[in-house]
Amino acid sequence: MKAEPELYERIGKERTFEVDVTPPKLFKREIVRLKYRHRLDRARAPICAAAPARTVAGGYASAGLLAWIALSKYVDHQPLYRLEQMSKRWGAQLSRQTMADWIGLTAQWLEPIYRQMHRGLIAGDYLQADETPVRCNDPDEKRGGTTQGWLWVISRPGAEVVFDWRLSRRHGELTSLIQGYRGVLQSDGYEAYAGHARANKGVVWAGCWAHARRKFFEAAAERPKTAQTILRLIGGLYRLEREWDEARVEEKRAGLRQKMFARPLHWLRRLALALKTKVLPSSGLGKACTYLLGHWAPLTEHLRHHQTRLDNNLVENAIRPSAIGKKNWLFIGHPGAGQRSAIIYSIVVSCQRLGKDRLAYLRDVLNRLPTMTNQDDLAALTPARWQPAR
Repeated sequence: MKAEPELYERIGKERTFEVDVTPPKLFKREIVRLKYRHRLDRARAPICAAAPARTVAGGYASAGLLAWIALSKYVDHQPLYRLEQMSKRWGAQLSRQTMADWIGLTAQWLEPIYRQMHRGLIAGDYLQADETPVRCNDPDEKRGGTTQGWLWVISRPGAEVVFDWRLSRRHGELTSLIQGYRGVLQSDGYEAYAGHARANKGVVWAGCWAHARRKFFEAAAERPKTAQTILRLIGGLYRLEREWDEARVEEKRAGLRQKMFARPLHWLRRLALALKTKVLPSSGLGKACTYLLGHWAPLTEHLRHHQTRLDNNLVENAIRPSAIGKKNWLFIGHPGAGQRSAIIYSIVVSCQRLGKDRLAYLRDVLNRLPTMTNQDDLAALTPARWQPAR
């Protein structure tokens, strides 16, 4: 049977699609610089266009490759040994040691921006703080064992996040991290924060209602009705906060809290006091009541301030990438490398919080930093102020 295409006319078209992928691929970018010599005076030295500034002096890694490796480790949580194996499929094998060196160089270039971010947070009047343990491979440990270090983190809502690596959780580590800060310091119940506020005039400690609520939620099975009543009272505080967020009454929030929180806080305290006499101190509800009543002053400190949030959840959420990462790469390779992780985490987590493209940011900033002078404005390169080039 003949097809007879001349007997048909087009009346439309049907579309369909399929999803494909282009895997990562390493490629060389060749930079050609023409050389010239003087036509008449051959004694003159040849001239050549200046070489472009390189992030890695004498190396072959571009800013884009450095950014990709850093994001693979600190955002996608890929250990370097796994990236070494994967790189074979990208067109050339990258050694783990080489990539570790690149991570160090990336952190070194980003450190001035990191310091600028830290100064910006300390200059404010509200900080949320937390800390999380991370194992590190200490060569001084017997049999190459690991020891525990800590990533401390400070931030405030809508601002950048700054991590800092320390080998201990001692109170003095917090003091050196926020030296000179004056304002509200919000945290969980760890005594280091309360002690810092007592020892430093101008620092006020505020508590975290999420921690208080969590303890009653976890122990609710012991006395469901009573626990649910307490949880409803705490939930009422959060409901009011959401309404004020929508109404954007920031400057009036302290006054609204004093007026609207008075009744639920009164009943909340009375219930906790009564419940504490009826349950064992070692029970879940006993511990929950002890925590709530023992931290009543920092928890109600929010009544005096309009800029605070009721809980520390934002800064706890900022820690999550490091918590996921350490499950994959298990530990930091050396105690001295901990601050590299702190610097890069500060940058990539801040970009994520502020809605900035992390790969575009790192690629652009690592390209621009080698050409900058001491007089240039580093604040313009912080995640909060950076804008993608047109």
